[in-house]
Amino acid sequence: MQTSELPDLAHTDTKPLHWLATAAAMAAVVAAAGLLQPDPTASASTSHRTTAQHGTTTVAAPDPARASFPLDCGQVGSTVAKQASGDLDGDGRPETVAVVRCAAGSGTPPSGVYVLTHGSGAAPRVVATLVDPAQEISVGDFAVRDGIVSATLFGYSSDTVARCCPDRQERATWQWKGGAFVRATRAAPSAA
Repeated sequence: MQTSELPDLAHTDTKPLHWLATAAAMAAVVAAAGLLQPDPTASASTSHRTTAQHGTTTVAAPDPARASFPLDCGQVGSTVAKQASGDLDGDGRPETVAVVRCAAGSGTPPSGVYVLTHGSGAAPRVVATLVDPAQEISVGDFAVRDGIVSATLFGYSSDTVARCCPDRQERATWQWKGGAFVRATRAAPSAA
């Protein structure tokens, strides 16, 4: 090994003071990271809140558990399978989109996709039906982002296909335009 004719550099000769400074800096970084953790009580089902356009009042999204849906399930009742909230019409107040179906014990019951807003009374009201259960469609992936509702829809190519096993799949989006929800669809990739 060749020795250097240059003098030793100060940073190559560590002293206890260097280690103490490094440990203090690391402790400060860890403490700061602990303060920046997300709220552990927050979840995907937490009510979406937004600030109203003209003020600082916080408005909670409509609760689908309190809504009445146009779905006839007889004695089995209905269930909200999925829900998501967001400001769909740009008015500064959140709407809730709910995927609702009959609470069947087996099979693939058709879904309805409904948009809820705050009603004049205590209960939210349905202002739009994006998917009608009469279409015999079930909903897979579902989200509301940036004012756009998106879902993977499963259906049947004919009446001979067993109702447990949809054989058609498409991606659909809905966006509020010109006073109505406009639907766009594209074929979903097949699971080959």
